[in-house]
Amino acid sequence: MVTVINGDGLILGRLASLIAQRALAGEEIAIVNAEKAIISGSRARVLANYKHKRERGASGDRWGPFVPRRPDHLMKRTIRGMLPYKRPRGVDAMKRIKCYVGIPVELVGKEMEVLEAAHMDRLNNPQFVTLAMVSTSLGAKF
Repeated sequence: MVTVINGDGLILGRLASLIAQRALAGEEIAIVNAEKAIISGSRARVLANYKHKRERGASGDRWGPFVPRRPDHLMKRTIRGMLPYKRPRGVDAMKRIKCYVGIPVELVGKEMEVLEAAHMDRLNNPQFVTLAMVSTSLGAKF
């Protein structure tokens, strides 16, 4: 049984840590609306951080790290950072996680879970950027 989580209005880091714990426990998870997840902070600072991460892999140092552009790949990369992804249990946990932009046809009509522990209502500062905005600034066409 796949647990469907709606990423609309959820804080990316908190969402990633909760999903990493659940995937390590053996749960299969599908995240829909990944582009609507948010990153707290001012728009200029967040976009500058991601642009710097993206350029580090492309210029000068050819070997990486390579940061993805698409919002679903960015979310999966963030979750990967919270898993022991080089070990067998981390590899298995990554295989149990799927991220989607929008809602795919096979998940339409399924009951979606919203994680209250990661909701944007917890933010003290009203400044945030959506993952779609970050991806667009990096040059993604999704």
